[in-house]
Amino acid sequence: MPAGRNGDRLSRMETDQIVIVGAALAGAKAAEALREAGFTGKIALIGAENELPYERPPLSKGYLLGKDPREGGQVHDADWYAAQHVDLHLGRTATTLDTAAHTVTLDDGTTLPYTKALLATGSRVRTLDIGGIDNAGVYSLRTVADADRLKAVLKRDTQVVVVGAGWIGLETAAAAREHGCTVHVVEVEPLPLLRVLGDEVAAMFRDLHQAHGVTFHFGVGVREFGGLDGRVTDVVLENGVEIPADVVIVGVGIRPATELAEAAGLTIDNGVAVDEMLRTSDPDVYACGDVASWPSKLTGTRLRVEHWGNALKGGPAAAKNMIGPGEPYDPVPYFFSDQYDLGMEYAGWAARHGYDQIVTRGDLAVADGKAPECVVFWVRNGCVLAGMNINVWDVQDDIQALVRAGYEGKPVDLGRLADPQVPLGELLT
Repeated sequence: MPAGRNGDRLSRMETDQIVIVGAALAGAKAAEALREAGFTGKIALIGAENELPYERPPLSKGYLLGKDPREGGQVHDADWYAAQHVDLHLGRTATTLDTAAHTVTLDDGTTLPYTKALLATGSRVRTLDIGGIDNAGVYSLRTVADADRLKAVLKRDTQVVVVGAGWIGLETAAAAREHGCTVHVVEVEPLPLLRVLGDEVAAMFRDLHQAHGVTFHFGVGVREFGGLDGRVTDVVLENGVEIPADVVIVGVGIRPATELAEAAGLTIDNGVAVDEMLRTSDPDVYACGDVASWPSKLTGTRLRVEHWGNALKGGPAAAKNMIGPGEPYDPVPYFFSDQYDLGMEYAGWAARHGYDQIVTRGDLAVADGKAPECVVFWVRNGCVLAGMNINVWDVQDDIQALVRAGYEGKPVDLGRLADPQVPLGELLT
């Protein structure tokens, strides 16, 4: 290889080590992207679970329903990591990030030097500070081990109470109903997913679950979990109502796992604050996935997105930015959900009071217990901020193009937007 800047850079890469803290989707995809980009140095991938890196969406969907195998969500098999010379440290926690010494120390005392480090530490489930939270039979869902435990107890006629009507709450409620359980859902808001979707679309999710036999308790919180001999027996609401329970699923959200970054003195702002290149306040430390908040050029605000699409794209983006010129990270936020016969994809970002109307292409109503087939748009001043396709497929590219145009201030004809006969791809021409 001829001498020069590129040759020097590749030579240095062979002696570099990149330490990735967090062995889930974002971390594994970062390792993959490093090798694909030609990085020949050492890669250490640290994960707290004794599991090969896996994707989380199947946990509350196919795997919990018994339709997908346990290993189906793995990003790669063990042979891939060996072939790519990725040094796995599974069942290990990073306890110290020393930015001055450029080292990461693990809970077994191992110290790993790094040239660059990537924090892909993800999130932790929020819990409830109430009596009975430690009773047997109270579950949350974040890891494959959580899914194993929950899957084992979702049996016909089991009485299940789900606390929280967000995405995890509704997906686990749907899985429990499909297993034949009796299901109650408790939610402090007047509708499920209200902060994300607004009244009209949230009402559709309520109607869908009610059509499948779910009982909702809206506008009320939980006072305590009743128990006998250390096992949950009921859920006591703040209004005094007692709901019998064999199983309780707490789905009240997640919080970014920022402890390592905070202790290292990195800037925290609704997660680990990064710039448009996913660099933290230390230039040799990057962050991505659930834990990172980045300045979104698209929306003009700082975003932290707790969904699969951000992990899938953020890991490779950070990897490329660590070893090369890279490019700014500016995706259209994306997520998906499956509940009963409903499959949906959502792209964009619409704050709860940040839009002035919802435009529906098709009928949003639940009819005869069946989910609708339609596309819904959140609009401000004629500009599309977000779109959700429900049981309508192969339209995501067009929806994301409309979202990008909307945030650039380009309005569309709302009559044509609502007309199923007008191809979405023609609205911007």
